[in-house]
Amino acid sequence: MSVALEEARAAAARGEVPVGAALVDPAGQVVAQDGNRTRELNDPSAHAEMLVIRAACRQSGSERLTGHSLYVTLEPCAMCAAVVAAARIARVYYAASDPKSGGVEHGARVFIHPQSHHQPEVYHGMAEVEAAALLTDFFRQRR
Repeated sequence: MSVALEEARAAAARGEVPVGAALVDPAGQVVAQDGNRTRELNDPSAHAEMLVIRAACRQSGSERLTGHSLYVTLEPCAMCAAVVAAARIARVYYAASDPKSGGVEHGARVFIHPQSHHQPEVYHGMAEVEAAALLTDFFRQRR
């Protein structure tokens, strides 16, 4: 989660919503890490989770990331959760919950939906206070 938090801080420094992600292979190696880049890339799908999944799939030459673990500083939205399921990622660890836009424990609850292709193990609350503070501080500065 520390790598994801570093990426969230870097995203905030770029003026992006401070969300970071890291994707870890079955051997425990970080294979991709990034933070939100929606503004930089003018791409509403350039969420941290999407960027690391895309990078890892390119690197592996496969659309499946079986056995991988995703660490992200904020509960994935429905879009990102659907891609996690499609990529068959084994585990998702997220720090802060997102009652407004989350798609795992809140909102769409993608992984428990009958149409979901895959249900990863989900763990939440790791570094929750730090991740939530990054988001709160970022939005407080914008208001």
